[in-house]
Order: sequence, then structure tokens, then C-alpha cells
Amino acid sequence: MSGWMIAIATALWLGVLTSISPCPLATNIAAVSFVGRRVNRPMSVFLGGVLYTLGRVTAYILLGVLLVYSLLSAPFLSHSLQKYMNILLGPLLILVGIVLLEIFEFSFLSSSLGSSLQEKTKNSGIWSAALLGFVFALAFCPASAAIFFGSLIPLALTHESGFTLPAIYGLATGLPVLVFAVLLATGVNKAAAAFDRIKSFELRARQITGVIFILVGIYFSLVNIFGVSLR
Repeated sequence: MSGWMIAIATALWLGVLTSISPCPLATNIAAVSFVGRRVNRPMSVFLGGVLYTLGRVTAYILLGVLLVYSLLSAPFLSHSLQKYMNILLGPLLILVGIVLLEIFEFSFLSSSLGSSLQEKTKNSGIWSAALLGFVFALAFCPASAAIFFGSLIPLALTHESGFTLPAIYGLATGLPVLVFAVLLATGVNKAAAAFDRIKSFELRARQITGVIFILVGIYFSLVNIFGVSLR
């Protein structure tokens, strides 16, 4: 498998992991209840899920383009990134892994954003789902911030992809809402059962990914910082 295909798969997995992490999952639940408020109109529910996902994709593309191309366009920063990225990558992956494993507790102040924004837009048209997705995407909590800024952006910098990789990541973060929009349009009970399965899967997926990140981070640190040869 080529390096680019691995990068795409990684961006996709990071997006899925973000979408089912506790804080983003809470906003996605709010989004599901928002787009599903017209459950008697299946097409409106589905379009709401699509627009919500497009809103998330737009937010991450804007961030990706702004961060990646602004850093790469500055000669000093570009040279520094090329020189020190491999050195920083190890500790960065370890830090992300620690956050995913919740070894340290972090407080986050925007937990009420989902319910407040949902309340303000509940009587608005279907296009407000895109605004909801855009704003929710920017409501970073420690886990989602660690994944986006600590994993996706370095990956995008490495492949000089400020558009494609963030777009794939954004699409993956909105997949649960798309799936539940379809489920809500066909049967509420199916959506409730799917939520229960995701909650049970999220903890294992996050823990496995956290352990892998820490192990890979240790490997990169030993090789690129301490010059240890593991061959």
C-alpha cells in the first residue's frame, strides 16, 4: 500500500475515532436530534444529515488550508518542519495517546454548546444543519483537538495536503450523523440500538488507538531523538 493510501486511511480512521469520542459524540447526538426533528419527513432528515456533514467538512478544510499552506509557504517554517518534524512526531504521538487513554483529566468549558446552539436553530430551516455542523466542528475538546492538531495536521503537512486529508477527516466525523439520519428516517428503534453499539465500541477503539500511538511515538522517539537503532 502506498504512503498516500495509508495517509487517506489514517485520516479516515482519525475522523471516525473523533466522531465517536465522548465530546464529539455528544455534539453528534445533538445533531441527530436536530436533523431528526422532522422524522415524519424522511427526505428532510436525510438532507439535514448531509448538510450537517458538509458543514463539518467545510470547517476542517478551512482549518487545513489555513494551517498547512500557511506553514508550508513560509520558507523558515517549511524548512524547520522538514528538519524537525520527525523529532517532534514521537513526543506528539505519545501525547495524543495519553489524551486518548485519558491518563490525565482535562476540563472543557464548551460542553453546553450543543444544546444551546441546537435550541437557537431548532425553528430554522434545513440549511441551518450546515451551520450546526460547521460550529460543532470548531468546538474542540481535548481528545478531538489532540487528534486534529496532533495527528491529522502533521500528517497533512507531511503529504502537503491541506485540502484532501482534512476533507476526508471531516467526512468521517460526520458519518455517524449521516447513518443515524437514514436510521431515523426508517425507524427510531434502529437508531437507539445503533447508539448503544457505538458507545460500547468507542472505548475499545480509543484505547487501542491510544496504545498504538504511544508505542509508535516511543519508536519514533528512540530512533529520531536518541538515535537508537532497532534493526
